[in-house]
Amino acid sequence: MQPSSAQPRVTAILVAANGADHLDRTLDALAAQTRHPENLVVVDVGSTDGSTTDLSFGGSAELLRLPAGRPFGEAVARGEREAPPAVADEPVDEWLWLLGHDNAPSPTALADLLSAVEIAPSVVVAGPKLVAVDDPSVIRAFGETMTRFGRSLVLVQDELDQGQHDRHTDVLAVAAGGMLVRRSVWDELGGFDPALPNVDAALDFCVRVRLAGHRVAVVPEARVTTAGPIEEFGRKRVSEGRRVRMHRQAQLHRRMTYAPVGVLWIHWLTLVPFAVGRAIGHLVAKHPAAVSAELAAAFAVAFGGGVGRARKVLGRNKKLGWAAVEPLRVSWRRVHERRTTSRDVELARVEDAPIARASFLGDGGIWVVLAAAVLSVVTLYPLLGSPALTGGGLLPLSTDVARLWQNVGYGWHSIGTGFTGPSDPFAAVVAVLGSITFWSPSTSVVLVMLVAFPVAALGSWFAIRKVTTRTWVPVIGAALYTIAPTLVGAVTSGHLGAVIAHVLLPWLFLAVLEAHRSWAWASGASLLFAVVAASAPSLLPVLLVAWLVSLVVGWRRAHRRVFIPVPAAVLFLPLVLAQVTRGNVLAVFADPGVPSATRAPSAFQLAIGQPVPDWSGWLPTTAGLATLTAILPVLMAVLALPIAAAAIGAVLGHRWAVAGGSLVVALLGFATAFAATHVTVTGVGSTTTIVWPGSGLSVYWLAIVAAACIGIDVLPRLAPVTGLVATVLAGVAVAPAFAAFYLGNAVIQPTTGRVLSAYVNAEAQANPDVGTLVVEPQTDGSLAVSLERGQGSTLDDQTTLDSTALTLSRSGAQLATLAGNLASRSGYDPEPALRSLGVSFVLLDDVSDPSDTSDDSRGSSGSAAQDVHDRAAGAIGQNALFTSIGETNSGQLFHYEGDVDRPSTGSAAAQATHVLYLVVLGVVFGAAALLAVPTAPRRRRATSNVIEAEEPATTFDEERDE
Repeated sequence: MQPSSAQPRVTAILVAANGADHLDRTLDALAAQTRHPENLVVVDVGSTDGSTTDLSFGGSAELLRLPAGRPFGEAVARGEREAPPAVADEPVDEWLWLLGHDNAPSPTALADLLSAVEIAPSVVVAGPKLVAVDDPSVIRAFGETMTRFGRSLVLVQDELDQGQHDRHTDVLAVAAGGMLVRRSVWDELGGFDPALPNVDAALDFCVRVRLAGHRVAVVPEARVTTAGPIEEFGRKRVSEGRRVRMHRQAQLHRRMTYAPVGVLWIHWLTLVPFAVGRAIGHLVAKHPAAVSAELAAAFAVAFGGGVGRARKVLGRNKKLGWAAVEPLRVSWRRVHERRTTSRDVELARVEDAPIARASFLGDGGIWVVLAAAVLSVVTLYPLLGSPALTGGGLLPLSTDVARLWQNVGYGWHSIGTGFTGPSDPFAAVVAVLGSITFWSPSTSVVLVMLVAFPVAALGSWFAIRKVTTRTWVPVIGAALYTIAPTLVGAVTSGHLGAVIAHVLLPWLFLAVLEAHRSWAWASGASLLFAVVAASAPSLLPVLLVAWLVSLVVGWRRAHRRVFIPVPAAVLFLPLVLAQVTRGNVLAVFADPGVPSATRAPSAFQLAIGQPVPDWSGWLPTTAGLATLTAILPVLMAVLALPIAAAAIGAVLGHRWAVAGGSLVVALLGFATAFAATHVTVTGVGSTTTIVWPGSGLSVYWLAIVAAACIGIDVLPRLAPVTGLVATVLAGVAVAPAFAAFYLGNAVIQPTTGRVLSAYVNAEAQANPDVGTLVVEPQTDGSLAVSLERGQGSTLDDQTTLDSTALTLSRSGAQLATLAGNLASRSGYDPEPALRSLGVSFVLLDDVSDPSDTSDDSRGSSGSAAQDVHDRAAGAIGQNALFTSIGETNSGQLFHYEGDVDRPSTGSAAAQATHVLYLVVLGVVFGAAALLAVPTAPRRRRATSNVIEAEEPATTFDEERDE
């Protein structure tokens, strides 16, 4: 093809969209060109910044206005249609020069572009070197290419221009900004693809140019400025999610357009499944903004249309095969090298970060954890080797993992007479624990109790290290937090939720503090927040207040912390709605697990960290020493004095702000514990009991210990002595609590995992729904009644909807009437009730040992209870409907010989709701867990590496006319 001897005619199409910062400079640069374009069309796309208000043109220049939101490609197409048409009877080359409002060309840019295409007639698209607006010596973009799977890449990006890339001229594509394209080819190929409104439109057009038998080249002498990538054109800000969606949607559209007909249907079928897999990958890579973007891009391409038109245009103009562009595409080896280099740079930056002030292995951290482990073994020695625990708030778990998860979420609950409703959030925690030791789910509870002390020491060591500077101070803090009265009290009294909350609070503190750094920390904080709230619902107010404060204090990086309560909200929402409907909102804060009676400590006892009024076991231990018992409050206050003095004195040091914040948190924890002693929503037999105050005291104790450690940290020479004295005195204060198993004061006991008698268990093997009516005499002469199914109630069966019920249900009233009449001689016919309730056994509990003075025992001594027991035993034993089985470990067992109905297992709607809720939980917590998994630092989007073509580049000189 011979070049035309006539002067080429150029029409410059300038697209402006709110370009007030750049448009004047670009217009001035056009006026200063050594080779002026013959025509100028300015297309204003809904500018509202006044940049085009005063513009007016005449002669060969004109101004068009389009509504806001129209893409760059559509604006160019409109400008091309409005430009003066080509003269058909003159052999003149018509060219289009595409510019954005930020593309200010150098004075010789157009002349250089025209010179390049004149000496190489096969080049129908030429692109300039795009440089930074504020620093023209930096190359922003210089040529484009793509991988084998269609991912677009910039050949040279963000590099200092030293002419090192000027010899590479043949490229697969060039950017839209500054592109010079032959008008006949533009019309023949239909311009930019309308389905690529934001990114990759120029890349796709250049690929079609190549497949049509033409060439695309870059002209290093021509220089044009750019303020940013095309996706930011006309926009003040582009979110990361929107950026990912633009690029991924463009890539998928081009993949569908370029795919052979035979495999097109495979690409279409795999669009959404692959998007789901990539979304999970984004979660693992800590890139949550890309999750919804990935799915949206796949659905848009799969069902949005546009592929058919693009394939027709490509097929109509395609003259060469893909082998023609293969040398210009980038290989995976080059992509891998680019990623590796970028990752090495990022890792080097991370490794240069400051080293921690204290070493876990070298500065005593490992030793305090080992000491806590030894303390756990000595304190809980009777629990070693036990498969399950019972007593206080504990029962064995179900033996089947599927049963554990069946009790999670909304559905049918078989506890008592059965009901449909939401479970406690703690049921999900129990299900996870049981699934870990799936061969023996109850063993997980034993392990939690055994590792509570060392794990608490580990977490508190890292937490205290975060707020102190001396290497030995975290050891003091870890020791103080590990021997907290709340932890040992919760362990020995069977408050499993309180134990879990106490152990995880330091880790939650660390995660929230570091949440602004990465999505891994933020997601870990959300999981810990949910587990702590589910284990100790009374902490919900203080947790929410702390979260809000973290948002306000770190508002500049609050976008990651905003989502921390979301998993907890998903867990609690069904229960909150159910309790609000019942008019019992405070019941949301009830302790999960088996309801157990707890006496309320005084405000003074709460102030020194005592969750129960027995002074950490000192009261029953010194019961025979009247004088010591009388002065016990004074002695306990003296033992706590060093910690209190160090905590208060911390506000006088140079780190008074951190210490003051800790004391405010301590005040919130104390207020939570104090409020818990005045909330009685849970029924225990014939009475109600308070919410366990130990959970609030765990927050209080952690904050006090942190403040005390800050105070010790800023002390001069006496710091080590003060820390040692405070730790020793705190240990003396709780010594009897740690000896609870040896003094006979422990409430929990090891068990084989069997709740009811062996006879009932044997029957339950054949009939898992067999019902046992449990009648328990009370000290006030009343009876506590419960109905247990199968092998007996388990910890995962428990729900606060049952223990906090304000009124009896119809079946509950029927059960109470049945038990009351069976326990006394009357003319009542129990058979209809026994049949409808499915009761096959009656268990009459023994009266507790008179020497048992524990607050949390299931029964209580007293003549009234014994009288009720004897009367009930006589009445049931003389009833012809029952056969006495005999005495068991729990009491006297009777068997009803008649037929009973099979109990309900809930409606189909309840079962469907249960499955749906589990799916929602799986999605929310699965996403959070994937985000929480640590990974290597994510590669930055911008890079300065160079990707070169596999084959030697062709220069213009090789195609000069002879």
